[in-house]
Amino acid sequence: MLLTIIQFIVVLGALLAAHELGHFLMARLVGVEIEEFGFGMPPRIFGRKIGKVLVSINAIPFGAFVRPKGDNDPSVQGGLAAASPWARLGVLAGGPLASLILGFMVYVALFSQVGMPDTSTIQVMEVAKASPAEAGGMLAGDIITSVAGRNVSSAEEIQAITREFAGLPVSMEILRDGDPIIIQVTPRTNPPEGQGPVGFVMGNPYIPIPWYRAIPVSFSAMVEQARQLFTLPIRLISGAIAPEEARIIGPKGIFDIYSAARESDVEAATSTTSLPAVSVLSFIGTISIAVGLTNLFPIPALDGGRILFILPEILFRKRVPQKYENLVNSIGMLTLLTLMVFITIQDFINPIITK
Repeated sequence: MLLTIIQFIVVLGALLAAHELGHFLMARLVGVEIEEFGFGMPPRIFGRKIGKVLVSINAIPFGAFVRPKGDNDPSVQGGLAAASPWARLGVLAGGPLASLILGFMVYVALFSQVGMPDTSTIQVMEVAKASPAEAGGMLAGDIITSVAGRNVSSAEEIQAITREFAGLPVSMEILRDGDPIIIQVTPRTNPPEGQGPVGFVMGNPYIPIPWYRAIPVSFSAMVEQARQLFTLPIRLISGAIAPEEARIIGPKGIFDIYSAARESDVEAATSTTSLPAVSVLSFIGTISIAVGLTNLFPIPALDGGRILFILPEILFRKRVPQKYENLVNSIGMLTLLTLMVFITIQDFINPIITK
């Protein structure tokens, strides 16, 4: 467990440091001075100047930060607030862009290793104990072709149909070793925490591809992740997904997912046909892209929220007074910190189930 915690801190710290490196490099490109590049969060343990930049190691081992000169004061020459709107936009967008690029590169490495997912085919990856899926005879590796007589090609379609037939027996047609089989399941109205109505994990089978085909596949996967994230509120309101499936998690929840991914890779390493670090690579790519995308949300204190204040200046040549921007960002930061405390408490009280 201690080794897993240390590895998680290193992995998450590296992902967030890459995000901050994007801010740093863009700031240097547009001539904005950086006063400090910190690893971890204050209080500071150690610091050393490299050129004009203080590189610090901090006590709280989560995250990283870049402190530009004159971040909130337009009167400071060479600082961020005094820069042109396009320069400020570039600096703020540099972090999310770096996270997206890193996630994309990890996806390329992953798909080059394991192949591309066949998104038109739904495969059973795992069957929960004492579930309707197990009672009906479903096995890991089965391919689901239809539910209640309706052809299905996505996990969302299967989830919607099984919720529709909650409490009622429903037929599922599957392919097992190429042979069609009909099984009967009765979706639960109140499934256990972490399980769906039927009790199985869905995924896509993988098709081997050369590395150069992994590039467009990785881009498509990144776009799909963005679509899933940005349409989440609409899918929640429409009932396409259940609220528990869209739960927000904090560092503890992210650690639980990383721990499960690492455990999966350790178990897979016992097989001579397995490929190393597949689950951890998938975790790194997904989290890096999620960091990039969520930071673009127009929420005060996030990069997207700060970019929102720059747009009137670019479009109408009229700058929002700095005092109002500072006030909104301060309130936003306080709100985000409060929300993060609440989410972290929930992660301990009601931990996510990864199996």
